[in-house]
Amino acid sequence: MEMIECQMLGQPTMRAALTVPSRPLARASLVLALVLALPMGGNAMAETLNFDNASAGTAPAGWTLTMTGKGEPKWSVEAEPTAPSKPNVLKQSGRATFPVAIKSDTSIKDGFVEVKFKAVSGSEDRAAGIIWRAKDADNYYVVRANALEDNVVLYKTIKGVRSSLEIVGRKGGYGVKTPVPSGQWHALRCDFAGSRFKVTFDGKPLFEVEDTTIPDAGMIGLWTKADSVTLFDDLTYGETR
Repeated sequence: MEMIECQMLGQPTMRAALTVPSRPLARASLVLALVLALPMGGNAMAETLNFDNASAGTAPAGWTLTMTGKGEPKWSVEAEPTAPSKPNVLKQSGRATFPVAIKSDTSIKDGFVEVKFKAVSGSEDRAAGIIWRAKDADNYYVVRANALEDNVVLYKTIKGVRSSLEIVGRKGGYGVKTPVPSGQWHALRCDFAGSRFKVTFDGKPLFEVEDTTIPDAGMIGLWTKADSVTLFDDLTYGETR
């Protein structure tokens, strides 16, 4: 028996204990059947990726593993005993201006993206981020948490140039100060609808941003900076309709 989780946007996670086929195709078919059987109510289903069906040391299928800027990023699936959902995580251990991993088959205009991450090391930077409405590796929104600076900041990246965005209700400043301890698992989330973006860190709403630079649907993904060694697990995303 295995526990399957399905979540409606804005609704509690639904859990059911089921006998799940071991073959990936059969497993995917079962989960899809569960999704179709649930009442949608105008909301989209959330999909969670935990990288556990990939072999350790490989690149996950369906991803563009790249960067903004220059360098040599290294994205790979690795076994991790502390993973929130064992056994695997997606690890970034290379070095680049901004290592980026884009989920190639996604296209979301309004919805959310959330991930669990652990900042392991990095002397220049120690960051983890999520991206949305990405056109490519040079054009997207990103919110990131930084364990060296103990803050969370939302940016837009246009033609490879990153600019921080002002927080609604506050003039100036740079993101929000909040503890981001290294070596611990955290949860980073952004809900986005139209020009409004709402950021949540470890279950606590932090701030909102307004921006109209990228209004159209785009891909979601993951992000780090410089020499950050970062682990990612349980990437959850969905679209509101």
